Amino acid sequence: MAEPGKSVTAGKLAINVQKRLSRAQEKVLQKLGKADETRDVVFEEMVAKFNKQMSEGTKLHKDLKAYMAAVKTMHDASRRLQDCLADMYDPEWFGKEEMDTLVEDTDTLWLDYHQNINDKSLNTLDTYVTQFPDIKARIAKRDRKMVDFDSARHHFASLQKGKKKDEAKIAKPAALLEMAAPSWAQGLISAHQVAQTNLSYNQAEEDLGRAQKIFEELNVELQDELPSLWDNRVGIYVTTFQALAGHQEKFHKEMSKLSQNLNDIMTNLEEQRQLKPGPPPSRPELTPSPDQSHNPFGGQNTGSDANTEITTTAPQVFSDCSLLQGVVASGSDPELPPGFIYKVKAIHDYTPTDNDEMELKMGDVVLALAFDNPDEQDDGWLLGVKESHWVQHKDISVKGVFPENFTQKV
Repeated sequence: MAEPGKSVTAGKLAINVQKRLSRAQEKVLQKLGKADETRDVVFEEMVAKFNKQMSEGTKLHKDLKAYMAAVKTMHDASRRLQDCLADMYDPEWFGKEEMDTLVEDTDTLWLDYHQNINDKSLNTLDTYVTQFPDIKARIAKRDRKMVDFDSARHHFASLQKGKKKDEAKIAKPAALLEMAAPSWAQGLISAHQVAQTNLSYNQAEEDLGRAQKIFEELNVELQDELPSLWDNRVGIYVTTFQALAGHQEKFHKEMSKLSQNLNDIMTNLEEQRQLKPGPPPSRPELTPSPDQSHNPFGGQNTGSDANTEITTTAPQVFSDCSLLQGVVASGSDPELPPGFIYKVKAIHDYTPTDNDEMELKMGDVVLALAFDNPDEQDDGWLLGVKESHWVQHKDISVKGVFPENFTQKV
């Protein structure tokens, strides 16, 4: 004995097969011109527009996904290139911190650009194209149900013709079977024939009503949805490309700034390379004579009396001082230290090698001072105090010497 579930499945399969055969037969009869076909020219135009819309929307969705993949590829290539630059950028080169920040900012900009296009453009198209498969399937179902309706309509019409013929036959003299039957049975046979005819007629009429209802429900739904979907495509395109254009404009604007920053870093690096100094100049050891006593002007006293006049070497000292132009006398400007000449900025780091030397870090601003005794100034060396220390403490006791070629005048 067959199981109930299998019997139901087999029954549905048989019904589906019968429907397909009936549809195929109906389509053949329609193509041969032996059966009329339900036509709706307006709906056919709607379907043609839908097919065009689906084709264009699917292509746009595919191309935008390809654009997204290209953006990701460019992002990966840009990140690898800038990571390579950051890795080989020596720490002592100009703008190392700026370079590291630029690499991070560039990577973030690419990530934001990709994410914004995905959220504002691609997601809109995703929602748009997901409607197409369902509507396409319903259009196909509507076409099948239209064939079923035509088939039921033709079957019912044929039964109507047959019923009229059967009624005419019943009205004629009984058939040979009826003539051979007893007189009491002849009426029963006629009644049975009429009942059989009526049963088939009623079943066909019921099938026709059901097929017509299913077809018309699908037909009305699609006639409402297809024009609305066709009109909505404009809004979808506007939303998609406005968002894309806006994010492209923002991305290229920000990328232009980062590119300019990179160009500035490279320009300054080249200037640093051209200004890169050699080793600091040597400082010879100066040993004063035993009979000379040091004085602030670089001359010598001729006697033990403190009021003794300075020897003729003093005018030479003042002459030398006059060549350090712009010296500020003590007390003439409280904002500047005594003996201030000019400002310099360190363009390279310098590590002291002697106690009287000053440590420099690139970017330090130093106030260059005149030497108390110009004879103590070695060629290529300056005396100064860091501006930050002077501003805070107004003290020049921490002054020191440093190589001039490690600095640049401000």
